[in-house]
Amino acid sequence: MESLTSRMQAVQSPIIPVVGELIKSSPGTISLGQGVVCYNPPPEAIEFLPKFLAEPTNNLYKSVEGIPPLLTALAEKLQTFNGIEINGENCIVVTAGSNMGFMNAILAITNPGDEIILNTPYYFNHEMAIAMAGCRAVLVATDENYQLRPDAIAQAITPKTRAVVTISPNNPTGVVYSEAALHQVNQICATRGIYHISDEAYEYFTYNGVKHVSPGAFESSSEYTISLFSFSKAYGFASWRIGYMVIPKHLFVSVKQVQDTILICPPVISQYAALGALQAKAEYLESNIGALAQPAVGIAQVRQLVLDSLNRLQGLCSITPANGAFYFFLKVNTQMDALELVKRLIQEHKVAVIPGTTFGMDDGCYLRVAYGALQKDTAKDGIERLVQGLETIVRS
Repeated sequence: MESLTSRMQAVQSPIIPVVGELIKSSPGTISLGQGVVCYNPPPEAIEFLPKFLAEPTNNLYKSVEGIPPLLTALAEKLQTFNGIEINGENCIVVTAGSNMGFMNAILAITNPGDEIILNTPYYFNHEMAIAMAGCRAVLVATDENYQLRPDAIAQAITPKTRAVVTISPNNPTGVVYSEAALHQVNQICATRGIYHISDEAYEYFTYNGVKHVSPGAFESSSEYTISLFSFSKAYGFASWRIGYMVIPKHLFVSVKQVQDTILICPPVISQYAALGALQAKAEYLESNIGALAQPAVGIAQVRQLVLDSLNRLQGLCSITPANGAFYFFLKVNTQMDALELVKRLIQEHKVAVIPGTTFGMDDGCYLRVAYGALQKDTAKDGIERLVQGLETIVRS
């Protein structure tokens, strides 16, 4: 029977449930682990649910790629916010979250044994999806500030390479890639005849005047750029499972085959909620994220609080500037194993973070700190526990 499970044996175990079990065994722990937000969906999302309930046929299967009103609304959003025009060369597919969009893309463009380039530290679910598809993740290190190294990416491409993946704003580091670097990677993909998969789940989470850039908006990029988006973060939709992807038109049939097999259609009730969320007033995002218009409110305010506390760890940790998402990625100056450090922080100091090993960082002790899920007071308590815990454990 062992041979029947060999493919999954090569896939790493998801770290979030592992840390979740450690938290359960240590009541009172504050989690700086999972990447979710602290606020609820906008009221407009809930107000659209009666529209779903009023139509009995909504209990039946709907289009594999999403309901027409949502596709129309998404096309408008993409044009307005991302600068991506939906034209004859590309199209939108609604998914059950952007993780599913990534899996759709990998299955649609690869054969077993093909290679996908990931920049380290990578998002662990991407690496897992690649392994599940029977493909190989080729890892390219980012620079000392976790920024892209386009020349190194170009050198890593082989005849088996099918795509380069970028995540900006980034999970787990929180950095935002420059337009120049993203454009260079996009052009490398065009020249080498491979795809550029751009994960943009944190598109609204940028700070200090930094603006989000979508590679799908670059001129003549529609035929080889796959863009992934999510409602989970900006709209507090984590459990509603709605995301979407913009894909080259020539991949439409293949992506629909994958999605129809796994899902049939995205949950229709969640699509109605997403349609409502897109009607939310600008103040909803501004007050909850506070990134550009109101930097002293919402997650942006919590971010500054966390950063101020982490800066006390200079010398003990390396803290890279991060102008996006809701993460900081720490390199701790210790020989201790990252998971062992995480366990001790939970057991001895009642605070949880995620070990960097799950993001492909094995050359030191790294921790991902997530601050999006906490209100200001809880975040302050949690980050104080982390600072004190690191000072106690690492310096002991």
